[in-house]
Amino acid sequence: MKALITGISGFVGSHLAEYLLDQTDWQVAGTVFGLYDNITHLRDRLELYPAELSRLEVATFVLEQARPDAIFHLAAQPLVSVSWHDPWGTLETNIRVQLNILEGVVRVRPDCRVLVVGSGEEYGPISPDDLPVDEDTPLRPTNAYALSKVTQDLMGLQYYLAHQLHVVRVRPFNHIGPRQRTGFVAPDLASQIAAAEAGLRPPVIEVGNLAARRDFSDVRDVVRAYVMALTHGEAGQVYNVGSGCSHSIQEMLDLLLAMSRVPIQVRQDPERMRPSDVPDIVCDAGRLRQHTGWQPTIPFEQSLHDILNYWREQVKR
Repeated sequence: MKALITGISGFVGSHLAEYLLDQTDWQVAGTVFGLYDNITHLRDRLELYPAELSRLEVATFVLEQARPDAIFHLAAQPLVSVSWHDPWGTLETNIRVQLNILEGVVRVRPDCRVLVVGSGEEYGPISPDDLPVDEDTPLRPTNAYALSKVTQDLMGLQYYLAHQLHVVRVRPFNHIGPRQRTGFVAPDLASQIAAAEAGLRPPVIEVGNLAARRDFSDVRDVVRAYVMALTHGEAGQVYNVGSGCSHSIQEMLDLLLAMSRVPIQVRQDPERMRPSDVPDIVCDAGRLRQHTGWQPTIPFEQSLHDILNYWREQVKR
């Protein structure tokens, strides 16, 4: 088997590449647009294509050269915060790139399996009666990022129905781990703590809404779910990916502060408050477990420990 990972140098892509290289006998190729930092340690084991996938001819060329048996489509604009300020840029990037990949598959590799990555953000405002959120919960996107993911999700279904492509869709809920860039809550908190420990900023941490609760999974569990969904899941089906329990941002902060090497004060920053926020989200990943046997294995505390150590190393550099 040969896998093509779009966005292989990103947070999730780099962990997926590691998993496939270390835990399977697959060959691994990937597209890169931007920095290679996350995959520097893997470069001699990868087949890499610097590529701007917003152009159909480029996506088609990559598929012709790589000839993958499986595509994990991860390349995207991943930040909800960015989508508030640049809604069209988010929609254009996420929709156009996936459209080009699927069109390229139709033309070049129609027997290839494709994983389309949506998001738990697709479900939008969740009431307590909706919990836990399963795949039949109505989609109610409240930001441009969520809307782009709904479109990617349904586009994957369209290409399965119209072209009989082997498309499997996933809706991952919040995932955290080493290499996640700032702009997400866990690295935002951990990077501030690491910088304060090193004396590079005052021992004060800026926070947003601490009451919100989210279903956090470790990225290393999530990429394993992606592989199992694509290899054992049903074509055309959609699968939630999540731990099945929620943690508050306050709990995350408390755990990180307990790991800090220096005393740190906490201060709320209005700029970190989202225009729309859901009090609690819990994922029901029962369909994924039933179809593939996947279970999360990495505890929340271990994820935070690894994230903080990652940012300590980044600060040293």
